[in-house]
Amino acid sequence: MRVALLGSGVMGTAVLASLVAADDLRDGAVAVLDLRLESARSAAASVAETAGERGIEVEAHDDPVAAATGADVLVVAVKPQHAADLLARLGDSVNHDALVVSIAAGLPTQWLAARLPEGVGVVRVMPNTPATIGQGVSAISPGAGVGQDRLDLVSRLFAGTGLVVQVPEDLQSAVTGLSGSGPAYVFAMIDALAEAGTALGLPRALALQLASHTVSGSGAYAARSGQHPALLREAVSSPGGTTLAALGVLDDRAVRAAYVAAVRAASDRADELAAGLESPS
Repeated sequence: MRVALLGSGVMGTAVLASLVAADDLRDGAVAVLDLRLESARSAAASVAETAGERGIEVEAHDDPVAAATGADVLVVAVKPQHAADLLARLGDSVNHDALVVSIAAGLPTQWLAARLPEGVGVVRVMPNTPATIGQGVSAISPGAGVGQDRLDLVSRLFAGTGLVVQVPEDLQSAVTGLSGSGPAYVFAMIDALAEAGTALGLPRALALQLASHTVSGSGAYAARSGQHPALLREAVSSPGGTTLAALGVLDDRAVRAAYVAAVRAASDRADELAAGLESPS
């Protein structure tokens, strides 16, 4: 299998690490594209050892056509505003039986397909930033004509980024509001917890360490336990204790409702941005 990774930014490089770890790509090749050749070379170098052990050839390119030619799978990993120009430059270099996987936020599969040769399959992926350390969430959605076998292939190729889930495309805005933008909500919470600890006398570095590990550990515990978070919350809340005193304040300040409203606002904005996309000329 030959994969073209079109974009070697932070998220593209995270996807590259996942690609070279996937069994489907063993003894295959990855062409890494960046208009700045040094960036493509740097990304390629970051996975050189793993790729070599698995018999995967990793090439660096600054020419989109050269990178895309002969690729079975093309991963569009550029910023959304650059995607139209990139796809126009690719032209007929994309094989008609190729699969295009886009991690460019907010771009519907129909929008992408309209800029590709007829018959090319498209899969849309919404990853989030923890994917860069293999602890992210990637929600994948098939475009028209993409079967379960190709969707499963994408799941395997992205497995190294963390949790991979399959969702209908009409839920991608909801995914964006929850897990796509979600790390920012969590970072804001970590900042607030650390600020509170500092105000109570903890050294700033220690307060930040305690807050970060409390959030990451609690998330991992919730995911592993499989229990509803309300039950986990009750297990920490002794009658008349410190935790209930704190939760009472959060309820009084409508923090739960604020999180729900924040996710909805991000989802609505994702819909607005998608609606404003230009049709191909």
